[in-house]
Parts: sequence; C-alpha cells; structure tokens
Amino acid sequence: MEAGFLPIDNNRAERAIKPFVIGRKAWRFSDTPKGATASAQIYSLVETAKVNDQEPYTWQRHVLERLPHASTVEDYEALLPWNCSPEMPR
Repeated sequence: MEAGFLPIDNNRAERAIKPFVIGRKAWRFSDTPKGATASAQIYSLVETAKVNDQEPYTWQRHVLERLPHASTVEDYEALLPWNCSPEMPR
C-alpha cells in the first residue's frame, strides 16, 4: 500500500507462464531430470529473447548459425539477445 509505484496485480507474470501451464501434460520428454533441465534452458532462452524484443526462432537460429565461429568473449556477448539484432527470414 505504501509503494504506489508497484503494480496492483501480477498479470504480466501470469501471462508469461501460461503457455507452460497449458502444455505441461503434453511435454512427456521431461520425465527425466536431464529432460526437465533441457526444457528449462530452452524456455529460459525463449523468454529472454521475448523480453528483449527478439522473435525467439529468428534469434535462436541467428545464434546457432554463428556460435561455431565465436572464439572470444566479445563474440559470445554479441550473440546475447540484448546485443544483437538478427535479420528476419525472408
């Protein structure tokens, strides 16, 4: 009540996790700890791309095409979603 700048609800957080709640029964590959870890890593990358105004598929494709050629810290940092702007596919 004293912090008027805070939102009155958590709708943004709830909207962010809704796809995972809806799909959790369909994700049978997460029946192992390694599968669950892989899922969490992919979801984290997708949501990070979205938060940084990147289209997730386009950004991930951009990163996966350039990752084998990265050799310095600067090369890797340039692939972070807040540092790069991949071209949209035509």
